[in-house]
Amino acid sequence: MSRDAILDKVRTALGRSPGQPIAEPPPVRLRVADVDAEARAAGMLRAVEALAGKTRRAATGADARAYVGAVLDGKTAVASNAPFLRECGIVDLPGVQSGFTDRAALRALCATADVGITSADYALADTGTLVMLASPAEARLISLLPPVHIAVVPKERVLSGLDELLTVLPLPAEQTSSMVLITGPSRTADIEQILVRGVHGPGEIHVVVVG
Repeated sequence: MSRDAILDKVRTALGRSPGQPIAEPPPVRLRVADVDAEARAAGMLRAVEALAGKTRRAATGADARAYVGAVLDGKTAVASNAPFLRECGIVDLPGVQSGFTDRAALRALCATADVGITSADYALADTGTLVMLASPAEARLISLLPPVHIAVVPKERVLSGLDELLTVLPLPAEQTSSMVLITGPSRTADIEQILVRGVHGPGEIHVVVVG
């Protein structure tokens, strides 16, 4: 079938005729759920657990630090330069290296570290998604390369869902070169429909909501 014939079939299915101008797209409709902060935090943790992620609700930064220390238990880790991790004292834990500005050095460490520790710019409660904006504070490699990822997120950064994110951040490309949405541990079932974790990223993820 020729290209023109294929396009004619598509045009007919859409109820359009040749030469007809394209109509204006409908207005974007964002619906932000009216959910309080406590319900958002609880919903975030439930969604992460449903995806085989591990969670912790920490009342304070010190609680978050204690949990991360228990997960590390002698493992090597690289932490992002997110100010919130420093506020919680996580960058001072034994085995944790942070403060990298040289990309080559960071890449080499991420390739050998057992755990990558980040905060998150936002989290989406309805899907358990972490929203990571690439920046000097949050290098993408830390959340993607080590086999275990720990994200420590303040409660006020937990949004109801994607609609609220696009309300808060309508034009992400103007603020960052990359926005990564992380929903649960990396997984694929491409080969014989057998689920395998950790192929394209961390196979284990921990989300700690603080506050």
